[in-house]
Amino acid sequence: MSAITIILIVIVAFLAGMEGILDEFEFHQPLVACTLIGLVSGHLTEGIMLGGTLQMMALGWANIGAAVAPDAALASTASAIIMVLQIRNGAPANEAITNSIAVAVPLSVAGLFLTMVVRTLAIPIVHAMDSAAAKGNFAAIDMWQIIAICMQGVRIAIPAAALCFIPDSAVTAALEAMPAWLTDGMSIGGGMVAAVGYAMVINMMATKEVWPFFALGFCLAAISELTLIALGVIGISLALIYLGLKELAKQGGGMGGGSGDPLGDILDDYE
Repeated sequence: MSAITIILIVIVAFLAGMEGILDEFEFHQPLVACTLIGLVSGHLTEGIMLGGTLQMMALGWANIGAAVAPDAALASTASAIIMVLQIRNGAPANEAITNSIAVAVPLSVAGLFLTMVVRTLAIPIVHAMDSAAAKGNFAAIDMWQIIAICMQGVRIAIPAAALCFIPDSAVTAALEAMPAWLTDGMSIGGGMVAAVGYAMVINMMATKEVWPFFALGFCLAAISELTLIALGVIGISLALIYLGLKELAKQGGGMGGGSGDPLGDILDDYE
């Protein structure tokens, strides 16, 4: 990789690490992180494909009580870098994506260990912030806050930078050395986790207002001539039409108690 590419990858990894804690701009989400790494490395299509698959897996990762969910930031960035290294080493794109998906789960566990280490190191920073708060030193509070967040970014940036300097042959050899039972088992487990993600999405959509659009999406997806952009435009258009008709139905459509439109009346009755 060129120096500029490595720098851009490290920047993306740094932002993903911080967002794993801030959770504001969603840079740590697989769909965003893998896409950005694919963009800066010249493999945008493969990055989107990998990110989309990992995103469905990450939907099943949730904090339960005091247990912290697996780290999506390291899983996204590291698996995307491994995918790029394999492609540049001559591996087919589909094979590289499959191998990267297989290593995403152990990478997420490794990221969980790293964030535990960083949070432990952040304890003295919390005490320093308490001392600064007792003195009314708001500048010091901001400084320690920035340092603590940057530590979370560094925990992802350092492994990402290390992966960029590992020879392609070493990465490929390590992946090929993995036994079949391990790779197959992780692939099956990843598929089960993805199923949980789908189930969570369906559970959020389980309303009588949204089910028709859910069924319509399957019908439109069967049309092979439609691109992802076309499907997105259709989805946005349907959402805008629905919201407009719903708002019109609430206002009575200027016709007293009805919408003045047969479709509006049906939607009103459907609710």
